[in-house]
Amino acid sequence: MNLLPVAEAQARLLAIAAPMPAQDIPVAQAAGRWLARDVVALRDQPWADLSAMDGYAVRAAEWPGPWRVTAASAAGGTPPPPLPLGEACRIFTGAPLPPGADAILIQENAGVEDDALRSGADPLQPGRHVRPAASDFRQGQRLLAAGTRLGAAQLSLAVLGGHGTLPVGGRPKVAVLSTGDELVPPGAPVPPGSLPSSNAPMLAALLAALPCEVIDLGIVRDNLGAMTDAFRRASEADIIVSTGGASVGDHDLVRPAFAAAGGSLDFWKIRMRPGKPLMAGTLGSTTFLGLPGNPVSAFVTGILFLLPLVRHMAGSASPLPAVRQATLASPLPATGERDDYLRAYHSDAGVVSVTAQDSAATAAMAMADCLILRPAGSPVAVAGDPVTILPIP
Repeated sequence: MNLLPVAEAQARLLAIAAPMPAQDIPVAQAAGRWLARDVVALRDQPWADLSAMDGYAVRAAEWPGPWRVTAASAAGGTPPPPLPLGEACRIFTGAPLPPGADAILIQENAGVEDDALRSGADPLQPGRHVRPAASDFRQGQRLLAAGTRLGAAQLSLAVLGGHGTLPVGGRPKVAVLSTGDELVPPGAPVPPGSLPSSNAPMLAALLAALPCEVIDLGIVRDNLGAMTDAFRRASEADIIVSTGGASVGDHDLVRPAFAAAGGSLDFWKIRMRPGKPLMAGTLGSTTFLGLPGNPVSAFVTGILFLLPLVRHMAGSASPLPAVRQATLASPLPATGERDDYLRAYHSDAGVVSVTAQDSAATAAMAMADCLILRPAGSPVAVAGDPVTILPIP
């Protein structure tokens, strides 16, 4: 079987998984979710010409005064009446200007003597310290596009636009299966030949910042019947992700168990290192992603495939990992026939590849804050060369 390029595998994975139906939720619950539809302003912002400073609303052409102060305007108060010639309105930040006023004489530049207001500073220009009506946005204007992730600034904008609820993508349920006779639960005694099951908590941590529900279905032994039953139980989730059993050994039963449960495999084996045995398919309406069992391989493929899958199903317009450019701080050898994803970290001199790149080297993995992408067939790289990196979430 030919190895599938990473980009093609990512595209095929997202193609078999449809985004979840939209739901309207209160803005207080929408942080971190992706918009399912465009959000349009329901009002103008500002709603009127507003003062940007404390001071006096005046006609700029009447500078330097004197003016007689005959009215006041405060944010949230009754809008002031029109401003007659030669008069000024005491005004506070965020308050509406009276009709006729076109500038703010700020408090620091104003002097009042014998009930007459005068300016002691440079000439005023129309619009000085004024926030014009609808200068931020107008009613009917698109504020946020579908597929935008809702952070603090986006939520503020939506609320100011008049929205109390927002249409967002769903929260996929992700069922995690850890396969292997050698696995024991986290914290349990580890007899010779056994291994603590670390992949499920690692994947849950990777997914913690995304809008999804992670269901850890525990350890499944290397038994075809038990694994088949586990797949059938997990099919109530939106995504099944397994770790281990994805290669070609006698105990690698994920593929036959998935088929026995009624699943259909879309692809298997990727042109990457680590992570070659990755597979994907569907089981009814559930998307399946089979990750390798080695912790580093599961970690890298989780970043490249599982996180994009969850983002896509949750409504992201840009689900794939962000790619950045960096400078290499230490040399790298030429690559072979597969794309290398090297664990690395930032230093003052640039990015440094960790020494141990074995797919079981978790101590080195924990030092990394990015992956260096080295395409297949890349020549030797030296310090100072540009490299492509993927930040680790």
